[in-house]
Amino acid sequence: MWLDGFLRTQLKRLLTKQSHVALESKIPLLESRLQDIDEFGLYLHIPFCRQICPYCPYNKEIYHPEVAERYTNAVKKEIDIYSKLIGNKPVTSFYIGGGTPTTMLYSGLDKILRHIFESFNMQCDIHLESHPNDLTLDSLKAISSLGVGHLSIGVEALQDYHLKALHRPYSVKHVVRAVGRAVSNGFKCVNADFIFALPGQTYSEIEQAGHTLVEMGVDQVAAYPLFKFPYTKLGRSARESNHSISSIFKRRKMLGILERIFYAAGFERTSVWAFTRPGVPRYCSVTVPLYVGLGASGGSYLKDVFYLNTFNVREYIKALENGRMPIALSLDLTENMQMAGWLYWRIYETRFKRSDFQERFGKEFDRVYGKYMTLFSLLGFLKKDDGDEIVLSDNGTYWLHVLQDLFSIEYISQLWGTSKQEPWPEKVIL
Repeated sequence: MWLDGFLRTQLKRLLTKQSHVALESKIPLLESRLQDIDEFGLYLHIPFCRQICPYCPYNKEIYHPEVAERYTNAVKKEIDIYSKLIGNKPVTSFYIGGGTPTTMLYSGLDKILRHIFESFNMQCDIHLESHPNDLTLDSLKAISSLGVGHLSIGVEALQDYHLKALHRPYSVKHVVRAVGRAVSNGFKCVNADFIFALPGQTYSEIEQAGHTLVEMGVDQVAAYPLFKFPYTKLGRSARESNHSISSIFKRRKMLGILERIFYAAGFERTSVWAFTRPGVPRYCSVTVPLYVGLGASGGSYLKDVFYLNTFNVREYIKALENGRMPIALSLDLTENMQMAGWLYWRIYETRFKRSDFQERFGKEFDRVYGKYMTLFSLLGFLKKDDGDEIVLSDNGTYWLHVLQDLFSIEYISQLWGTSKQEPWPEKVIL
């Protein structure tokens, strides 16, 4: 564990030039910052689930209709605040996550979306997370009627005993039928989330699951390993580290099996964990450079500031009912931190352009990060580096993300873990 901490400290100093990062309890000045952007992404958090899965790190609580109704009204008030500040600037990415957004399909989600489209200049499709048990024919029609073009389904596993271990309340037969209904519904992209490196999972099970995912006809697969966040039920009971040598190499071998299956089926890699059929607009979360987060635990990034809403649903509602912004923590970002964040997400997407960095920061990419690209090339981490575009190889994608995990997972655990326990923390030092 001491080695993990040492590497995290060195990476942080190398990339951000900071020995520590502190988020503080203050509401940043937003008007000038929002006026200084040309376009932005929008994230909406729905923090409700019908049950709590033991592995999930995200902010959620058990769904209650009366709380969902108050939450709907609170989110609409937050939308009104931003609408006045942002004006007619285009929204170019819109992602709805959770929790389980489809818990509110018939209890407020339609009202929130209608208010968003009335209040902002929406120039994009809706990307929506969903649960297999919420995908009846009638529910799929309702989802389509909301304007959702990209649908993600939390498949998670494709052996019944793994589903049971994850506390997923459906069988493999049920989830295959639910995915089939969604694929036939006419969405631009249907994504299946799949977790690998589960306790006791074998390589043959990974191979079987990979072929099943292809046969289901989904447009995209997001296949990611099980990470044990220390504040989750699974994380608290775990005895082995995510960063042990054996688990890191096991995950690489499992991902390699999935890579071979998806590439043979014609899929292309579109991020560290995502594989998409050619010509299909990919399903993606908010990896856009600038975004505003709505709802409890919604995070926002505006060039030189990152801020986070309170995680507590009732405190979020109370703040907006009293006319206050629900922002709990914020962090002013130095230029080095902004550049490091930009590079982090471009590595996650596995490809980027030097010219985009130049346009964003007014600096030559190679003057800032050229020596790292030289090292990546020598290590075989780059598949393409000709002129403007840089594309990571499969090995580069995996091993660089292992380094990112060292840098980020512990900090995410600390930030989210503290925010889940304290509605309004005074300070969180990372």
